[in-house]
Amino acid sequence: MLLIRHALTEATGKRLSGRTPGIHLSDEGRRQAGRLAERLASLPLAALYASPLERCKETAEVIATSRGMVIREVPELTEVDYGRWTGRSMPQLVRTVLWRKVQQIPSAVTFPEGEGLIDAQRRSVAALEEIAGRHPRAAVAIVSHADVIRLVLAHYAGLHIDLFQRLIVSPASVSVIGLGDRVPRIIRMNDTGILDDLARRKAPPDGRGPPSSKKRPSAGPKGT
Repeated sequence: MLLIRHALTEATGKRLSGRTPGIHLSDEGRRQAGRLAERLASLPLAALYASPLERCKETAEVIATSRGMVIREVPELTEVDYGRWTGRSMPQLVRTVLWRKVQQIPSAVTFPEGEGLIDAQRRSVAALEEIAGRHPRAAVAIVSHADVIRLVLAHYAGLHIDLFQRLIVSPASVSVIGLGDRVPRIIRMNDTGILDDLARRKAPPDGRGPPSSKKRPSAGPKGT
């Protein structure tokens, strides 16, 4: 699974857009999306999924157009519901007591009139597991949001949700997770560079685990 954060908007880093409709890619964001499509060009993709918000669909459209693919919207991979925080500026939010709680103990946070971060993590992981089940022997791309991707990465890395803020997911970055019959593998995180080597990696016999150009050792204890 290639987890892609949408490209830049005019509000990125300035305001908490949340689920506000009508937030589109900026001029630089469209250029980022074009470069992203070029970076992905060598990778065979069986399907392309996206959050239904415009900034994700517009990022996905650039990838889809270059490949003649159809975008499948997944509501469960939409942005966290920030409730009354939606639309507020970052300087306003960082001065609140809840902001400190979000940074220190996010497991205890439910946004006012919104959802809890644990709930966002659960729905996102469930959606990805369903997608993986549809494509057991293929690579798929999913365009979503920074917090959603960070929550998913924390889950598959075995990190407690209170540590998810330590993960960075930049606009138009690619994070790659391989799901196998043993344990998930995080193959890439926050990658904004060349991805050609992923195209040369072979799928394992079970078809779901992380691709590898080398034969895997048998399961068992590993040295340090």
